[in-house]
Amino acid sequence: MPDKPSVLFVCVHNAGRSQMAAGWLRHLASDAVEVRSAGSMPGDRINPSAVQAMAEVGIDITDQRPKVLTTEAVEASDVVITMGCGDACPIFPGKRYLDWALEDPAGKGVESVRPIRDEIETRIRGLLTELQVEPATSR
Repeated sequence: MPDKPSVLFVCVHNAGRSQMAAGWLRHLASDAVEVRSAGSMPGDRINPSAVQAMAEVGIDITDQRPKVLTTEAVEASDVVITMGCGDACPIFPGKRYLDWALEDPAGKGVESVRPIRDEIETRIRGLLTELQVEPATSR
């Protein structure tokens, strides 16, 4: 395993949950973890409610774009975290897979996205502990 662990977040549209998770991990791990996100059927833009919910906690994800899930991205990652992409995620031996059952923020207002954002933060902090990476910042 490389010195720097790499994590790939995957959801269907790569517009909400996976983008918020990637934003949290980049924020909390600084550059101690390589962060990727992708979607099995990427949307055309990030969910504006996800952008707003993350901005409220000082994390800017406005520069992110939904990306298509590639075999290369999975192969290059140590941990693959899926969020409701079902069977669309390729499985490779030797990778660690986690499935986070999170509510889909698609079409929801920021009030409904905040609890999803906070649940993702909790899970990211747990992941950092598992990866033995000290959070770089606290909220």
